[in-house]
Amino acid sequence: MNPLFNYTLKLADDTLIFGQRLGELCGQGPYLEEDIALTNIALDYLGQSNNFYKYAAQIQGEGKSEDDLAFLRLEKEYLNCQLSELPNGDYANTLLKVYFFAVYQKILYTELMKSSDEQLAAIAEKSLKEVKYHYTHTSTWIKMFAGGTEESKTRLRNAVENLWEYTGGMFAETPGEEDLAKLDIVPNSKNLLEKWSKNISEDFQTFGLQIPESDFMQKGSRTGYHTEYFGFILCELQYMQRTYPNCAW
Repeated sequence: MNPLFNYTLKLADDTLIFGQRLGELCGQGPYLEEDIALTNIALDYLGQSNNFYKYAAQIQGEGKSEDDLAFLRLEKEYLNCQLSELPNGDYANTLLKVYFFAVYQKILYTELMKSSDEQLAAIAEKSLKEVKYHYTHTSTWIKMFAGGTEESKTRLRNAVENLWEYTGGMFAETPGEEDLAKLDIVPNSKNLLEKWSKNISEDFQTFGLQIPESDFMQKGSRTGYHTEYFGFILCELQYMQRTYPNCAW
């Protein structure tokens, strides 16, 4: 399969699944302004996924639409990172998950804007404006949680322990990605990880949080191997297209 297709697909899958998961909180936020903020972030993710799926469909060249790629694939064909699949959990867990992903996307899109592929660079430039807001929003809340009550501090520490082992999956590579990096089409994932780790370390020092000592990371992201939660997300996500084939918004 085309390495550029795989790469574009993984970016689309990340934001689709993350958007679907975060969208579960629409109407259930802790108060109105934050409910709207989370819903807007979810919509940003879905908009990004739509742009990446459109380009992936062009690369594939089989006459499929972005809807076909988003809704009509088998579970093992999705290349998203496992972090995106995890349940929202409590509010500290939700915001920390978005924060980890926002730091990743902020660095990714900044580097992807330099791509020799004009379409990828253009999507990255458009998306970066959104991601900077995601980062500012979540990091502000995490700083408040970390400096708040014993309850907020405990919940935040629990969230770090719960999510940390899934963060490495964001940097897992798809087949042929290393060759794309050598051609300056996509960023080098190892460089992204180094920059992400530096950003997280500096932020955590500001927050007063400790990075977990264990370096264990869950495997399987980008390979079609998913957590136990993914099947439930996919059933809900694909229901309309599979029940009413070819339906369109």
